[in-house]
Amino acid sequence: MKCPPALPMETERLAALAEYGLGSDRPLPSLDVVVRIAAHMFEVPVAAVNMVGDDHVFFAAATGFAGDGVDMSRDASFCAHAILQDGVMVVPDATLDDRFHDNPLVTGDTQVRFYAGVPLLSAGGHALGALCVIDTKAHHDFSADDRERLRELARMAADRMELRRVELFIERDRRPFAEPERRSPTAMIRFDEHGTILDWNDAAAMLYGYAVADGPDLTLELLAPERDRAGLRDLIARAVAAGSVDGMTMPPEVHGLRRDGTEFLLGFSLFCWRENGVLTFNAHLQDLSALRDEKDALKRLAGADVLTGVANRISFYRNAEAALTCPLGAAVVILDLDGFKDVNDTLGHAVGDGILCDVARRLTALARPDDTVARIGADEFALLLRGVTDTADARRFADAAAAAIAEPMVVGGFDVRVTACCGVAVAPQHAQEALSLIGNADLALSRAKHNGPGQAFVFVAALRMEAVARRVYNIELHRAVSDGEFVLFYQPQVDFADGSLTGAEALIRWRHPQRGLLSPAAFLPALERGPLAPTVGAWILDEACEQAAFWRRNGAPGFRMGVNLFGAQFRVGNIVDEVIAVLDRHGLPPQALELEVTENIVLDDDAVLDSLQRLHEYGVGIAFDDFGTGYASISLLRRYPLSRIKIDRSFVQGMVQSGRDASLVRALVDMARSFDLRTIAEGVETVPQCDGLRQLGCDEGQGYLFGVPMPAREFGERFDIGLGDEWVGWNVNRA
Repeated sequence: MKCPPALPMETERLAALAEYGLGSDRPLPSLDVVVRIAAHMFEVPVAAVNMVGDDHVFFAAATGFAGDGVDMSRDASFCAHAILQDGVMVVPDATLDDRFHDNPLVTGDTQVRFYAGVPLLSAGGHALGALCVIDTKAHHDFSADDRERLRELARMAADRMELRRVELFIERDRRPFAEPERRSPTAMIRFDEHGTILDWNDAAAMLYGYAVADGPDLTLELLAPERDRAGLRDLIARAVAAGSVDGMTMPPEVHGLRRDGTEFLLGFSLFCWRENGVLTFNAHLQDLSALRDEKDALKRLAGADVLTGVANRISFYRNAEAALTCPLGAAVVILDLDGFKDVNDTLGHAVGDGILCDVARRLTALARPDDTVARIGADEFALLLRGVTDTADARRFADAAAAAIAEPMVVGGFDVRVTACCGVAVAPQHAQEALSLIGNADLALSRAKHNGPGQAFVFVAALRMEAVARRVYNIELHRAVSDGEFVLFYQPQVDFADGSLTGAEALIRWRHPQRGLLSPAAFLPALERGPLAPTVGAWILDEACEQAAFWRRNGAPGFRMGVNLFGAQFRVGNIVDEVIAVLDRHGLPPQALELEVTENIVLDDDAVLDSLQRLHEYGVGIAFDDFGTGYASISLLRRYPLSRIKIDRSFVQGMVQSGRDASLVRALVDMARSFDLRTIAEGVETVPQCDGLRQLGCDEGQGYLFGVPMPAREFGERFDIGLGDEWVGWNVNRA
C-alpha cells in the first residue's frame, strides 16, 4: 500500500481546516444534499465529503456508508491521495492499481473497487478534503463528462463549506453585519426569538425582492408561504427552549415567498447564540430552484449523446438491463458506418457530424415508441428492440435500418452515401443479461464487417467460442514470449542445377506446455494480428541470423537464411535499422539474409516499399512469398525491389499430372527471368516434381523431398555443418 505524502504547506492547510469547525462528531448537514445528489447522479452506493486531518480522516457528510470497523487513518484514505491532485482522481478498479490493491479498504469488509474524488479547496486554496463517490464494483466508463459533473458538485460543496466558515466567524464575533457580510453573495438574515428580522444583507433583500431598508419591518413568517409557517414557528420554538440549534434536524426542503408572491425552493442553515441574555438567530439562505433545474438538465444530459441527441452508451446499457428484466425479451442491433473515417478525412468533420445526426434521425424515425436508439461509439449506433425475440424479425429490423442509412443524403452541400454493417443478437436465446447480449451483437457486427461493407450477421454461438479462444490464445501468447516457448525450425533449400544446399527458411514453432509442438497454422494468425508481432518478429530475425552466422563459420560459408517478416514490423520502429543492426551484431554480410514478404504486407504501402528499397540497396535479398496466388503479383514485380520469387506449392503439387499447372509454372519462371529474378519452388515432394522444375528452368526448390522443417541441431547433423568437420556439401543425389 502506498501511503500519501503530506502537502508542502501542511501546517497552513490544517490551520485552514480548523476554521470550518468540522470534526468526526461535528458534520455539516448542508452537505447532505450534495452527497445524495452525487450518489444518485453516478448510481453508486456511497458518496461522501471526506476531510483529511493530520493523521486521520472524517466525514463532513456521507450517504450509504456504514463506518463501523472501517480504517479511517490518513494512510489508508483514498481522499488523502485525491487532495494531491489538481483535478479528479479516478480509480476504475482499485484491485488493479499499485497504490491501492493491498489497501485495507480494498481487501477488507468495505470492498472498495471504484473511487472518484475531487479536492475541496479553502478560500485560500488549501486542499481540505475531497468529494468522492465509491462503489464495490469496478467502473471503467467514468467519462470526461462525469468528471466535469463531479467538479460541479465539488464547487457546490465548497460553497456550502465556505458558508459554514463565514457563519462561524459571525457567531464568534456576535455583532451586526459588517461590510464584508453585508456585501457577501450569501443571503443572511438575523432575527430574534419571536421571528422579527433584526437585519439582513443585500443578497437576502434581493433574494426576496425587497430593499435592504425593508428588513427590520418584516417578520420571518412573511417570507414563507402559509403552509410552511407552522413548521417554521415550531423550529424556532424548539431552538428557544433548548437555547441552541445543535443537534436539531433542519427541514430538507422549504419554500421562500418573494415580495411579488412567487415561491422558490429554499435551502437554509440556522445558527443561534445568546447576547446579553437574548437569543439571536442567524439564517443563511440559498435559492435551490436553479440548482434543481441544473440537476434535471444534468440528468437529461447524462443519458443523451451530445451531438445527435439520441441515447448515449450508458443510457443504452441501462435500458437494455431494464428490458431484459421483463418477460417479453428484446433484441439488440449494433450498426457501424463503413469507411466513416475516410468521410471525415476527405469532407471534413463538420460534414461527418452532419452525417451522424442524419443517421440518428433516420434510425429514430424507424424505431417504435418503446425502442431505444443510441450512439455508442464514434460511428457506431445501436437499436434496442423491446419485445422482438425472433431472429428473423430482428434481422428484418437490421436490414431496414441499413437500407435507411444507405439512402442518399445531402450534408453541407455534399451529396453523400454511406452504408452500415449490422450485428444482431436476440434475448433470451442469445443471452439473458444486457452486457452479454450487447457483447454478442458486437461479435456479430465484427463478423459482418469481415464479410464486407453493408453486411448484416446474426449472432451464433461459434462467435463467442472463437472470441474466448482468441482471448485465451492472446494470454498464452504473452506467456509463450515471456517463457521462451517459441523455437525455430529450418527447412532446406537446394539448387536444382547441382543439387547443392544453398540455405534454409527459418520457420517458427510453438512448444506448448500442454499441447506439444504447434505448427504456425495453429497460432500465426492470432500472433500476426496481435501486439506481440513486432517483438516475436525481431526475435525470429535475431535467432535466425545467429544460426546462419554459426553455420557459415562452421562449414557452410555461402549459407543463405530466409526469414519471414510480419506486417507489423514495418509499422513499429525502423525495420531497416533493425536488420542492419542484427547483421552487424552477428557479423553477417547482407547477402546471407533473404527477407520474405507476402502481397498483403507490401500491397499499396509506400512506407513498406521505401524500407524494402533501402534494404535491397544494402544488399539484403527480398523474396516474394506465395507468388501467383494474389491479385497484384505482376505489378509488384515491376514496382518492388525483389531478388527472388517463391512459386506457391499449390502449382507445384499438380504440375506432373496437369499440363495446365505445368504451363503455369513455366510462365511464372519465364516471367521472373524476364525481370532478372531467381525462382524457388515450394512444396517439392517427389523426384518427378524436382525433375520437371529443373527442366522448366526453376533455380531452386524447397520441400519434403529435401527435408522437413527441423531443429537446428538435426539440420546440422543431416547436412554435415556446424559439427566441427569440414563441410563437404550436400546434394539431392545423396538424399
